[in-house]
Amino acid sequence: MLVMYLRPAAARLLPLLLFAPIVAGAFLPPSSFYSIPLVEASDSGSSGSCLPPSSPDSGSSSSSRLSSSSNPTDSTMAAPQWFQKEISITAPSRGCHLITSDINKAIKDDLSKIKIGLANLFIMHTSASLTVNENADPDVRRDMEVALNKIVPAEWNRDGTFRHTMEGDDDMPGHMKSSLMGASLTIPIRNGRLALGTWQGVYLNEHRNQGGWGGGHTRHIVITLQGTS
Repeated sequence: MLVMYLRPAAARLLPLLLFAPIVAGAFLPPSSFYSIPLVEASDSGSSGSCLPPSSPDSGSSSSSRLSSSSNPTDSTMAAPQWFQKEISITAPSRGCHLITSDINKAIKDDLSKIKIGLANLFIMHTSASLTVNENADPDVRRDMEVALNKIVPAEWNRDGTFRHTMEGDDDMPGHMKSSLMGASLTIPIRNGRLALGTWQGVYLNEHRNQGGWGGGHTRHIVITLQGTS
């Protein structure tokens, strides 16, 4: 009689016994699944190990290689370095001007400390801009200025297109050109140098007629460097 009552109970308990490990595993932290130590195989190829024997040429066991690759704390990374400097440059006239050498001169000491990183250049003005372009033929810089003047003509200051006209024909067009070209640049740093292409240079684009050495607009550029040595 007792057996007749125990058989249905055992039938109901069997699924619970089968699925208990799966349910328990769902609530265990991930680290608990990796807590089983790896057993290195002996030179004699012991049957008690699940790992292949070490290669005599490897210089380290399979278990040590697995452990070092799976533990992120084993390898250390240098903390990033940060440098920031503000420089002042006044363009000789309205137009696009190559200033790569000025930038390199200002940051050379800090730049040399960084092996891999980024340099950010930010111009603190609304009628000047920065860009990267051809560094060899000066006709490129002349053509850039001509093109910008056709894209945003000064006539718009007088034909009713613009309302912000109190500061002259070059003011509102200068604001437009500044937004079109951009106020900042981000350049990679590689082995202590700006990773510019062979024919690339940094331009300061002066969009106002009042620019010029000896009394024009002095443009301030904030340079921020970050990276690892």
